[in-house]
Amino acid sequence: MPATSPRPVTLTGRHVRVEPLTPAHLDDLFAAGGNDDDVWRWLGTPTPRTPQELASKLDALLADASYVPFAVVHLETGGAVGWTTYMDVDAANERLEIGSTWYGRAHWRTAVNTETKLLLLAHAFEDLGMGRVQLKTDHLNERSQQAIARLGARREGVLRRHRRRPDGSWRDTVYFSLLADEWPEAKKRLAARL
Repeated sequence: MPATSPRPVTLTGRHVRVEPLTPAHLDDLFAAGGNDDDVWRWLGTPTPRTPQELASKLDALLADASYVPFAVVHLETGGAVGWTTYMDVDAANERLEIGSTWYGRAHWRTAVNTETKLLLLAHAFEDLGMGRVQLKTDHLNERSQQAIARLGARREGVLRRHRRRPDGSWRDTVYFSLLADEWPEAKKRLAARL
């Protein structure tokens, strides 16, 4: 039986709530990561310098039916601190990608990413019936590669000259994946880290 395609859903942990992204999140998101080159450096899109520029990115994401976008809300403050998506969904082949993720710099190396990924991975494997979840990043983004590896995902390889960066240079993309039979052990490690 094939997996189920994801729909907007709210997932709540101890530190974050992952909820459907809406324009109402814009002010929090801009405060968290707008006009910060380090936040946007590896996302393949120019840094939003104004709330209007971030609104354009948010609107484009919401208009693209190939994404299921989520705001990541920090429960302690109640504010959105980043966004993430399910993308490249292929329910017939039981796979999807978690990507287009960013968090404000104040939330790097905190429980935010670990718990967000724990919630999204659990939903993908346990509720939607996915057999594979993929994640990918720029080969120069070592911080992201380390974070993905800490999730328990395996590095699969590199697509060379995969995508043009905003500065015109070419990005090689590192692919990682986690399979359904690897998920129980990865889930235990992630839960322990929290």
